[in-house]
Formats: sequence, structure tokens, C-alpha cells
Amino acid sequence: MAASAKSFLADAGYGEQELDANSALMELDKGLRSGKLGEQCEAVVRFPRLFQKYPFPILINSAFLKLADVFRVGNNFLRLCVLKVTQQSEKHLEKILNVDEFVKRVFSVIHSNDPVARAITLRMLGSMASIIPERKNAHHSIRQSLDSHDNVEVEAAIFAAANFSAQSKDFAVGICNKISEMIQGLATPVDLKLKLIPILQHMHHDASLASSSRQLLQQLVTSYPSTKMVIVTLHTFTLLAASSLVDIPKQIQLLLQYLKNDPRKAVKRLAIQDLKLLANKTPHTWSRENIQALCESALNTPYDSLKMGMLTVLSTLSGTIAIKQYFSSAPGAAATTARSFDLVKLAQECCYHNNRGIAAHGVRILTNISASCQEKDLLPLEQDAVFGLEALLVLCSQDDSPGAQATLKITLTCMVKLVKCRPHLSQSVVESLLAQLHSAQDSARILMCHCLAAIAMQLPVLADGMLGDLMDLYKLIGQSATDKKQELLVSLATVIFVSSQKALSTEVKTVIKQQLENASNGWTAYRIARQASRMGNHDMARELYQSLLTQVASEHFYFWLNSLKEFSHAEQCLSGLQEDNYSSALSCIAEALKSYHKGIASLTAASTPLNPLSFQCGFVKLRIDLLQAFSQLICTCNSLKTSPPPAIATTIAMTSGNDLQRCGRISNQMKHSMEEFRNLATRYGDLYQSSFDADSATLRNVELQQQSCLLISHAIEALILDPESASFQEYSSNGTAHVESEYERRMMSVFNHVLEEVESLNRKYAPVSYLHTACLCNAVIALLKVPLSFQRYFFQKLQSTSIKLALSPSPRNPAEPIAVQNNQQLALKVEGVVQHGSKPGLFRKIQSVCLNVSSVLQSKSGQDYKIPIENMTNEMEQRVEPHNDYFSTQFLLNFVILGTHNITVESSVIDSNGIVWKTGPKTTIFVKSLEDPYSQQVRLQQQQGQPPSQQQQQRTAYSRF
Repeated sequence: MAASAKSFLADAGYGEQELDANSALMELDKGLRSGKLGEQCEAVVRFPRLFQKYPFPILINSAFLKLADVFRVGNNFLRLCVLKVTQQSEKHLEKILNVDEFVKRVFSVIHSNDPVARAITLRMLGSMASIIPERKNAHHSIRQSLDSHDNVEVEAAIFAAANFSAQSKDFAVGICNKISEMIQGLATPVDLKLKLIPILQHMHHDASLASSSRQLLQQLVTSYPSTKMVIVTLHTFTLLAASSLVDIPKQIQLLLQYLKNDPRKAVKRLAIQDLKLLANKTPHTWSRENIQALCESALNTPYDSLKMGMLTVLSTLSGTIAIKQYFSSAPGAAATTARSFDLVKLAQECCYHNNRGIAAHGVRILTNISASCQEKDLLPLEQDAVFGLEALLVLCSQDDSPGAQATLKITLTCMVKLVKCRPHLSQSVVESLLAQLHSAQDSARILMCHCLAAIAMQLPVLADGMLGDLMDLYKLIGQSATDKKQELLVSLATVIFVSSQKALSTEVKTVIKQQLENASNGWTAYRIARQASRMGNHDMARELYQSLLTQVASEHFYFWLNSLKEFSHAEQCLSGLQEDNYSSALSCIAEALKSYHKGIASLTAASTPLNPLSFQCGFVKLRIDLLQAFSQLICTCNSLKTSPPPAIATTIAMTSGNDLQRCGRISNQMKHSMEEFRNLATRYGDLYQSSFDADSATLRNVELQQQSCLLISHAIEALILDPESASFQEYSSNGTAHVESEYERRMMSVFNHVLEEVESLNRKYAPVSYLHTACLCNAVIALLKVPLSFQRYFFQKLQSTSIKLALSPSPRNPAEPIAVQNNQQLALKVEGVVQHGSKPGLFRKIQSVCLNVSSVLQSKSGQDYKIPIENMTNEMEQRVEPHNDYFSTQFLLNFVILGTHNITVESSVIDSNGIVWKTGPKTTIFVKSLEDPYSQQVRLQQQQGQPPSQQQQQRTAYSRF
């Protein structure tokens, strides 16, 4: 097995460092065979790391069989270690190929005389329930062990019963009566009943089973009124309802009833916890009466902790569809004002509560109501929300404790949400934030700066007049060099960059640089430079990158910073563009291109095999090509003056039937230019599709670059090449309501302006006049005058997703072809593992993997006759859904034509929205199609002139079958 693991990984061609999977397994195997218990245990506990590193079935199967052997012959401590490894590696269990053999070795211990060994075996079987849900011998052992006199064994049987009930309907139906008899039996001790009751949460496989379980739980709640029993039973009740779905409204009523009528605080807390669970899972099932009852309980309770819990449930509901139902289904909803609702009364009462947490939830409820019920006249509520937020801001910004910081985060999140939905409130919110910044604690200041930046990114609310306050604060902070101060320097600098959307004044730059020299480290300076690049303040960024060049430890970092400095310089060159001055525009673009070429050389030097910087290189190469295309377009427009149409141009146009020939050579040049911009738009689309891990702001940035290419190609077509059929409907603006950043806002306004100009010129004048070329040149200059924003993904990768493929059969040497006879099909098995970074699914998750297999005939051996094209290639596609990050599928490929075929397997992923992302990887193997022996024999006989024998003729007739 171990040898096959080695060949498997060698076949997959994963590079030298991964070829030691076999040696790692052998090393652990040596430990398992050791006579010392300590070494055996150490070897067992190192298996999860091995599975993580080499997550393919052949190795996992081999390793689990070795562990099963240890489980069979080892002592109880070793068995416990194997059990822990199995529980840790639960997602790899389905990759075990010899399940029967694995179960047989483990199951043999169930017949031991030692109850502890039997208990560990039962827990082991319970942990494996996902791969053996219908094993009747396991079901029988669990049922038998529930009657054991040994407590340890009974508890293990309960654990196994719960796991099997969750996986197997047959087992759940069979065990339900047994569990209910034990729970209701007088001989069963209470602590055992408390452990048995939670098994009933898995009885949701069909309606009758769920119904009988609910009846039993209902009896238990009334028969056993002790606190512990009620808590366990109610929680099981909730989990069963949440899984079976149909009983959720009844369950909400039951929990509200206990919350209102049961005097015990522990039961009330449990009811609140379960109500929150149901509010998160199914907010649409909450009726107006449910929310009303919860409001009444919250208004009437004297305990702050319970009020806080109820408000948590209400604030969860207020951000969902339930809040609209609450307001719309009210009796006489039209006549009543918003303030007369109990929910609003409660929120207003809590806004100024002396407990910070209660006040935060009160404000959140008011904010959510203002944001989601926009059709109602909620002016008083908006004001209440703003006043509540300001009061909390003053309270929490003075306090450095973790509780105050958590409340402050809620407050600031609400502020951003409120301003986004109600832009007219932005001015007062921003003013209160700025007023509070001077007196706040450092940790609070950081959060407040983040909030200010988030608001200012959406709406241009930070006027130049506010810059003075920010700069004073910046000078004040720079006196000390603690970590908090460093963080605050970055946050404040970001706010300054956002607020001064045009260029930074010299004074501001001097202050920032001075403070960085006085009190900061290189990392802070780099982060501020990065923010400057994001906000389009390239002159500031260039100076900071320049100052950092000599402070880094490796040449890769040096080249990275040098490339960023060159890119910032290039973009800075473009800031001096002026409308109607085309010769200076060309020289600015040429200067920018010079810096960009230096930068891309430096960027390539900064990349390493582990960090290839593929997105960065792709983005910059496209920017270079786009600048060259813009430069070429301006030159083409200028050629109307330098090379006007010849005198016979009209005659040529009439004879050729192409009216555009009247314009001379500019028409062909424009056609080339338009194709180039369309090609660039396609390449931007490809870059977008390959950036699965990018954040939404980066993707939007790439999309805007693509749109600018399409805009120019459309303008060329509408003005010059085909003015008659140009349509402006599809390009019309959809409004800028959802603009996320200042860069996007400015780009969208340029797009709209260019479209208006083109539309006003379109069909008014015959092409090509100087008005047309001036319009195109001005469009290019307007686009380039918006400073490019280098978004987060250019600097930082928050989500990391990669796919690893393994093909079988695979040759030992990647250059060697696999031999296949031409009358047989090749079954190609493709296995894959999805690998994640530290934050899987942060921006988007993989729903399924699309595998595309294609084969191309490379070299032909044998007779040179015409081959139908469908026989020369295979093209297949399959979609597979990964389970526990693993997927596998098979393809049947035909190789009728003799010769060497090249098979390429390419994977792409489909996210939960159905969008296809071309993430790769691409794997290639070679197949050599050989002639089958019988056909070869017949051909040789024919060549020698011998007629085939009677028997052979008969065989030929049947050979196709």
C-alpha cells in the first residue's frame, strides 16, 4: 500500500518536496511497530498532519488500515489515541477505499471482555457513522450496549446512537422506542436521562417520527419540571423543530410562553438562547404576535441580563424580513405613527439605558427600522437613532475596556448603515465623529477613523474645511511610538487621503512625512503608502516607497517596493494631462510607459515560485497595453492633420462601394484601434475570471478598466466606423446609487460625460471631421486624468483557494506516454482536493468544480489517410460538487487514430452564485494509441498477399462485438 502511495504521488507529478509522502508514512509505520508505548502514541497522533499534507485516497486508505491494526491489537490508551485521530480527520473518512476491511479490524474489539475497550469501539463506530450508516452489526451492538451495567459503555453507546440517528433513518426509527422507554423508565437514573434526551433532536427523517418525538418531549416537559430537565428538553425540542421545519411557529410560541411564565432565570435564559437560534435560522416564520409578545416581556422584565438577551433576539429580527411583517401587518397600520409601536417604544427606552449593551441593541433596532422601512415616514425615528448613536459614541469613546470597544463597534457599524440608507444624515454624523476624535481614547480613535473612511468612501462628506482638525490631531499623535499610535497614524492618514480627493497639498504631505520620520517604523510607512496608492494619491505614495527602499531585508522586497515606486511615478506623470493639448498628452503617456516598463521588470524580479504575483503582473501588463492603445489612438487622430485624405479618395470610395474610404488611411487605422480596445476588454474579462480570491472592490476596479476599453471602442464605432447603426441604449447609465468608492464615482461620471459628447456628435457631421477626432482624444484624456486606484488584492490576499489534481493512470515519468490499444477506451480518473488559506469562503465559496478534458492528436503513426475530425479529438466536460473539499470523477476517452495524443485536464470553479471562475490548474499527460494485435496480423497478411482463412474471416465479422 505504501509503495502504491509513492507511485500515486509520483504519478501526479507534484514536484520533489511532495514525493516524501511514502517516506513520511514509512516513518510513522516504524513508530507504530515500535515496542515503546510512547513512540507508538507519538506516531498515531502525527497522522492528522500527514492527512492534511497528502489528502488523496490511496495514502489515507493505507494509513487508516494501519491505524485500524493498532486499534485491534493495542491497549486502551492507544485505542483512545486512534479514536481522537479519527475524530480529528472526519472529513477524510470517505476517502477510505477498503471500508469493509477497516470496519472489520475495528469491530473485532466489540467482543472484548473489557467494557472500556467496548466503549472506545462504540465511540469509534459513532465517529465513523458517516461512512457506515446502515451497518446492521453496528446498530445491534449499540442497542445491546445501551442495556449494559457499565456507565462508561452506556455513555459511549449514547454517543454512537446520536451519531447513527443523524445519519440513518432506519436506525433512528428502530432506536426511537428504545430511547423513549429508557427515558420514561423508573430504573433509569436522571443524569442518564439528561444524556438520552438530546438523541431525539435527530428524529427528523420523516414527519411521523418527528411528530412522535415531539409528543414524547411534550410529556417530558410537563412530567419532569426540574430546571435541568426542562432546559435539556426545551433545547432538544428547539433543535428538532429547526431540523424538521414544520413545527417552528409552535416552538416559538412554546419558548415565548416559558419566557413569560416560568419564574426561573436559567429557563428564561435558555428560552432566549433558543429564540435567537430560531431568529437567525428562520426569521420569516416570526409573526407579528410573536414579536409583540417578546417586546412585552422585555418591557416588563426588571432584570438587565434578560432584557439584554431579548433585545439581542429583537435586533437580529430587526435586520430581516420579520420587521417589515411587523409594521405592515399591524391593525390600522396606516393610521398609527411609527412611535406608537411597542418595539419602537422599547428601543427608544433602551437607547439611553445605563447598561451599554442594552443601549447598543436599542440603537441597532432603531437603525434597522430606519434602513429597512424606507417607504414609511420615519423622520422622528431617524432623529432618535442619530441622538442615540451620538450619546453612545460619547460614552464609549472615553472608555478603553473591551466591553466599551465592542459596543463602540456596534455603534459605528450602525452609523455607516444609517448614512448609507439615509444620506441626508451624513453631515451631522460626520461632525459628531470629528468632534469626538480629539477627546477619545486611542483604541476608540482607530475605530472612529475606520468609520469616517467608510462613510467618506460612499459619500463625499469630508470637506477641505475639516482637514485642519485632522492635521492638528495627526501632529498630536506623532509624539509617541506605541503600537496603538502606529495603527492610528495609518487610520488617520487614510481619512486624510479620502477627504482630500484631488491632490494633497504640499503642507499636508510635509506634515505626514515629518510625523512618519519622527515616530513610525517602516511597516507603518508602507501601510500609509499602500493606502495612498488605493486612494490615487500617487505623488505621496512614490515618496514613501522611495524612502522605504533601503530599509528592507531581502532583494525580493526591494524589487517589490521599487516596482510600486515606478508605478506610482508613472501614474503621477498622467496627472498633468490637459484637455485639447494632445502633444503634451502623448509625451506624458510616453513618460508613464517608461516608468511602467521599469516597474514591470522590477515586479517580475520580485516574484518567487511560492508567490508568483500573477494578478499583479497581469494587471500591470494590461495597464501598459491600455496606455499604448490610448497613445496609438491619439496618434491616429492626429494623422487626420498630418496625412489628410487624398484628392481621389471620393472616387476610390465610390468604386470600392465603401463610403469610409473617403476619409483616407485613418479609417483602417481606426478599425485596428477599435479591435485593439475590444481585445483589451476581453483580456480584462479573463483577468477578472481568474481572480477568484479577489475582494469585490478589486473586481469592480478591473470591471471599470474593462468598461473604459469598451467605451472607447464604442465611441470609435459610433463616431467614425458605423454611425448609422450605433445604439446608445445599452450603454446608458444605470444611475450611480451603488457607487462604492470615489474612484468609481469619478470613472462613472467620465463615462456618462463621454457618452453624452459622442451622442451629441453622432450623425450630426459626416465622418471624419476634426470634431470627431477631438472628441476621441478628449475622452482618452478624461479617462487618464482619473488617478488609477491600486486596490487591496494588488497588495494583500485575504482569501486563498487552490485546487490540486491527480490523474490515474499516470506514467512514472511525465514525458512518457501511456500505451492504449486503439480498439479500447481509456478510463481516465480525475481526483482533486480543494485547499484553503486561513479564511476559507471569505468573499465567495466553491459550489462545484467544472472539469474539462480535451485530447489532441500530436503525431500520427501508420498509414497517412484522411481522418474525420471528430476521431482526432476528445472534448468532454463534467461538473462535480466537492464533498469535504474532495472530488473525483471519470472520463471515457477514445483513441481510434494511431499515434501520440496529448490529453489536457483543466479545472475551473463555479461559486454559489453560479459564476464560472477560471482558477486552473491545467494538467497534461500523453497517450500512445497502438494497433491491436489482431488488426495488425490481418494487415500484415494482406500486405503479403495471403487471403485470411475462413476462421479468421468469421472472427473479423464478430470482432466488432
